[in-house]
Order: sequence, then C-alpha cells, then structure tokens
Amino acid sequence: MDTLITALQFILALSILITLHEFGHYWAARAFGIRIEKFFLFFDAWNFKLFSFKKGDTEYGIGWLPLGGYVKISGMVDESLDTDQMKSEPQPWEFRSKPAWQRLIVMIGGVTVNLILGIVIMIALTYSQGEKYVPQAAVNEQGGIYAGPVARSVGFKTGDQILKLNGQPVENLDAQFGDPTFLTTDKKIIEIRRTEYPVVVSNDSLASTATPVKPRVYDTTLVMPDNFDELLGAKSDLPFFAPRMMFKIGKVMGGSHAEKAGLEAGDMIVSINGESITSFFEFKELLVKHAGETVKMNVLDSNKKASTLKAEIGEDATLGFQPAFFGFEYKEKVIKYGLGKSINLGVSRSFGLIGANAKALGNVATGKTDPTKSLAGPVGIAQMFGSTWNWLNFWTLTAMLSLVLALMNILPIPALDGGHVMFLLYEIIARRPVSDKVLYIGQIIGMVFLLSLVAFTFWVDIARALGI
Repeated sequence: MDTLITALQFILALSILITLHEFGHYWAARAFGIRIEKFFLFFDAWNFKLFSFKKGDTEYGIGWLPLGGYVKISGMVDESLDTDQMKSEPQPWEFRSKPAWQRLIVMIGGVTVNLILGIVIMIALTYSQGEKYVPQAAVNEQGGIYAGPVARSVGFKTGDQILKLNGQPVENLDAQFGDPTFLTTDKKIIEIRRTEYPVVVSNDSLASTATPVKPRVYDTTLVMPDNFDELLGAKSDLPFFAPRMMFKIGKVMGGSHAEKAGLEAGDMIVSINGESITSFFEFKELLVKHAGETVKMNVLDSNKKASTLKAEIGEDATLGFQPAFFGFEYKEKVIKYGLGKSINLGVSRSFGLIGANAKALGNVATGKTDPTKSLAGPVGIAQMFGSTWNWLNFWTLTAMLSLVLALMNILPIPALDGGHVMFLLYEIIARRPVSDKVLYIGQIIGMVFLLSLVAFTFWVDIARALGI
C-alpha cells in the first residue's frame, strides 16, 4: 500500500505537469492557426496507447510510457521524426509556414506554463501556510545556535545566544539576518551571550588532566568583516546559523549504509566514535569528518535500549535516512502574509530554486559534482512524495518539479524546447532558416542524449536501492 500511494502521488503530479506543459504549446499553436495532430499524456511508443479519441483534426489520448508527453504539430520536425510531410509544399495551417516569431512563442509556450504554474503554487503555499520559524528566545533557551564553519570563521561559536543585530532585538533570526536593511549596512554588529567552560590544568602528574569548573556566562559583540557578503556566498553544505534541533531516524532508504548498519525508524544516534551528538548539524559535521570511513555509533532505539552499531559513511557524507526532528514542536510561530507579500516571496523563492538547480547542473556539467550523487531518476523523485498522502508536501514538490521542468526544457539541447528555440533564434538573427536535414540530425542526437540520460538516472536509482 505504501508503494501504491507513493506511485499514485508521483503519477498525479506528472500528469498535471505534463498536461499543462503540452497545453502551453497547444494553446499557442491554436492561437496562430497551427493544426495539432496529436495531444498525448505519456508516450504512445510503438503506437500503443491506453486511451484515445479524435475531435476535429486532433487525436487526444494517454500513452503507456510515463516519461513525458507531447503534442504533434503539423509541419514540424519533432520527436516523431516524421519527415514525409516536409516533402510537400507548406500549408497555411502548418508550423513551418508561420513567421519565426510565432514559432518561437509556440516553442516557449510549455516552459512558460510550467514557470507560471510553479510560481502560482509557491504564491498560494506562501499565502495559505505562511512561514514557520522558531523564535530566537526559544533557540537561546535550548542551547543557543549551531554555528557552521563559515560562522565560526568570523568568531561565532556553537551555543552562542544571538541577542541583537545592529541594536535590534532578534525575534526571527533567519528573516532578520537575511534582511537587506541589515546586510547592506556598512557596519554589522551582532550582540551575543556566550557560555564558556574554562578548565583548570593540573601539573601534579605527567599527563595533564582537565577539571570542569563553573561556566562563565558573559555578553559580547562581534563585528562582521568587510568581506562578509563574500563569506555568506561561500559554498557550504552546512548552514551559517541553525537552531540546535535534535533528531531521530525517520525513513531509512533501501540499500543505504543506514539500513546495512541496522538503523531503524525511531532510533536516536547518541555518538559517533565517542564524540557526542547534541544536534542535527553537529551530527552532519561528524559525517563530513568521517566521510568514507567505518565508524562506531552508540544508538538508543525507540524503547531506550542502547546498542553499538558499525556503519559505513558514504563518500558524500551521508548514511541514507530522513531525519525526524523534535524539540521545538510547540515553540514554532507562524507569520501570515498578505497577498502582495506572498506574491513577492513566491516569485523570489521560485527563481531562487531555479537558480540553485541551474548552479547544480553547471557543477555536474563541469565535473565539480559527481552525477551519481546529485541526480535522481523517476524512482528517486517518486520517493520524495513519501508513503503517506500529504497535500502540503504534494503541492510543494509539484511546484518544485514544475520549475525544474521549465529549466530543463529550456536548455539548448535538440529534442527539447530549448533546442527548437536555439534554431529559431538563429533563424531570426541570420534571417534564414536551419535546413530540415540539420533539424532532423539534431533531433536524433538530442533524443539519443535524452534517452541515455534517462537510462543513466534509472541506473542511479537502481544502484542506490541495491547499495552499489
């Protein structure tokens, strides 16, 4: 049943995204009087379809291969590779008979709809859900902040209690710290309360011993350096600041190092190689420290029974489980936004997500990131929906996938919308069209590339499941 719920959520999301994407092409083509021969959700490979009917000049249907969908536009070299129609004289209702600017609009119609859909869902989620945050007073009461490596480089320490930013009391650290009014000031002064545990070193023995004494609590200030903006933009898998949230093992991924070690949902990792774990990101730092190694973990199960497990930590500093956080459940607050602010935040978050994915793709393309660690195939994407039907999670993932689909489709690769856009822009600039032969060869090259990419991501999913 769990697998069925996951699959149904994934198929529903795909159906929404693909249908609306293809409708973007369909609507634009119809607006310019271009005939649509087919409109299909999923591919009817080898002409096998689950369902179809014809209305007017168009056949509408559902294919059997859920890897995408398509509209077959008259007079265009597309994934069908139907070149017979290109041998006859162009007809007024055909794609090739229309001006280049109209054909360009038809080609960007799908991407435009996916972009708009993703933004609209983001705005709706922001408006309906608001923004949850943990008040800084609660963070301070529960051990202060986790200070990431970049934060520590400018003087912060894990356990610091953030009190004021440029004299303003802190309520929502993330929002106030990221506010342009703070970031654009010439001098950034942060007031903190720090607890230190000094030690007394005894010289009575050959080996020095440390004896804990009463902690020293004091207030101090930190002034951020001139290159603070550059430091904030530094690449890091760990946050600058974060609440010190505790966690338990949530879902364990099949074939992962966590599963092989014997970790189960509800377990709590107490230490790694004798180093105590007091919050999630301190745990993450230990994973980074011991990446590629086999470590000993002290674990408490859901019944508080202690055990010691051996676990291999992946080269990418992961074990392969989803954390279930606790400790701030009843202390979170929600900020509700009006429509104007929701639109502003929704648009900003949408383009921020697109930018992050574009950067990640660039890192894969340049070899900075291992594609087997950063890419996910259909199975990996489906698993993100989870085995329980959660509408908030569903629409959040649907919005993210819609924006990623827009980005992927606009890439200048033949067989994608971006490939057609590339050829049309050439035609507009050079004032002459690309030959049908070049379009045909480009389409084949693009399809081979895309099918290879799909096969590779399937292999990545299978390899992860088997722990290869």
